[in-house]
Amino acid sequence: MKATKKVAFYTLGCKLNFSETATIARSFVDEGYERVGFEDQAEIYVINTCSVTENADQRFKSIVRQAQKKNPEGFIIGIGCYAQLKPSELASVDGVDMVLGASEKFKVTAYLNELLEQNQGVTPKAIVHSCSIEEADFYVGSFSIGDRTRAFLKVQDGCDYKCTYCTIPLARGISRSDTLENICRNAKEIVDRGIKEIVLTGVNIGDYGKGEFGNKRHQHTFYQLIEALDQVSGVARVRISSIEPNLLKAELIDFVARADKFVPHFHIPLQSGSDTLLKLMKRRYNRALYTDRIDLIRQKLPQACIGVDVIVGFPGETEALFLETYAYLSALDISYLHVFTYSERDNTAAAQMSDVVPLKVRRKRSKMLRGLSVKKRRAFYEAQLGEVFDVLFEGENKLGYIHGFTQNYVKVKAPWNPSLVNTLRRVRLDRIDEDGLVRFDFLASAQTA
Repeated sequence: MKATKKVAFYTLGCKLNFSETATIARSFVDEGYERVGFEDQAEIYVINTCSVTENADQRFKSIVRQAQKKNPEGFIIGIGCYAQLKPSELASVDGVDMVLGASEKFKVTAYLNELLEQNQGVTPKAIVHSCSIEEADFYVGSFSIGDRTRAFLKVQDGCDYKCTYCTIPLARGISRSDTLENICRNAKEIVDRGIKEIVLTGVNIGDYGKGEFGNKRHQHTFYQLIEALDQVSGVARVRISSIEPNLLKAELIDFVARADKFVPHFHIPLQSGSDTLLKLMKRRYNRALYTDRIDLIRQKLPQACIGVDVIVGFPGETEALFLETYAYLSALDISYLHVFTYSERDNTAAAQMSDVVPLKVRRKRSKMLRGLSVKKRRAFYEAQLGEVFDVLFEGENKLGYIHGFTQNYVKVKAPWNPSLVNTLRRVRLDRIDEDGLVRFDFLASAQTA
């Protein structure tokens, strides 16, 4: 019976979650299950949750209802960060049969097979397997394959930082890393499957190198890791995902500027342009350091794409402090923003702070920064017009168009052509379309890979 069972997956949150979902999905396939899309009918539905997004509980409930509509008798499993932080809440959602925490999620097939052997189907009450987060002291390597033209490669997990607004250390545990050798092996396997781009992901990837059991000594540094990955044969592109500004050392920026495979794209969390708020958040840098990093990137890589995370509505953010952040970001030479509206999280220091910003004010400020992001991205795209880049085309037909990205993360589009899927083509950026995406001309010497 097991060999005929279908399993579907839904992932909320970050690139790290996507890499782990893919690894867990492969474990199901190895056990004889058939993976199908979440929009299809399946016997088993696995939902990988996130604790960062606002209203995480409502989002989870909505996805559970979607699964129930497809198969009212389906077996629904909640895993991931929200499952670790609030397992009883997930278990109380109607239709949920199993909840697995940070360590247990990688053993999902073992827990499920045990139930099937006992001839249990949908359970009257959700089964919860969740350890103390202190027990999540081991590392499980993960990478996504087969979902898209790029792969998310997990290199690090957990975080030792104590930012006052963040629950990730409670959801994922201490900072720990994969071995350099295993990461390079995984990278080679990704390449051998025909994937052109690898995105390095983790919770705090610049902290890469710490051992599995809380060993604070770095066995290797992040710089050594990117040096090794640049030597992996067959890799066309490597992209660094979000990295803390205090860990984005000058030597890293210099290396990306001269590397063969690392692309000129940085995503650097700021969170606030006010030193007052950065101290309240317990961030490990100030505005001067952040500005120095941006200036150094622009000096070494003038065409680099620079993305920024920013939080609005943190406790104590007066109108004057918000406008300080807005003015700082407006003047900063960056390419786009990821804007997060602050929301209280249980068991965080920020949730106990005074000077709470009203929700209406938070939303207004978020809207202002999102508008600024649109302007920043447009200006960045306009600055790239007339330039020549290699575009990696993706595999989805979106309303008759195929999309792709340049090395420096300019999103382009062209009329749908299946022969372009997962190829690199040299183009000259020509104009910006009405939807904000860039059109281009193929060069006569266009390369195909």
